[in-house]
Amino acid sequence: MGSFSIGHWLVILAVVVLLFGAKKIPELAKGIGQGMKDFKKAIKEDEEVKTTVDKVEAKPESGAAPTATTSTPADEKKSV
Repeated sequence: MGSFSIGHWLVILAVVVLLFGAKKIPELAKGIGQGMKDFKKAIKEDEEVKTTVDKVEAKPESGAAPTATTSTPADEKKSV
């Protein structure tokens, strides 16, 4: 019940070839490889975006911060 021997792998390979055909197997392998390539590319892009966002958030804001204006009683008399 341990690992598969070479005979087991040959039987599995024969069954796969019978099920999918010899022409279909390279297409399947190409599709799997392309999917893995796209997945790695997406992860790399996601990490780059995250790094960029972290850098932007870490920068101090330039200029003075907006302040709230308060009215004084003298200002209220002028506007009435």
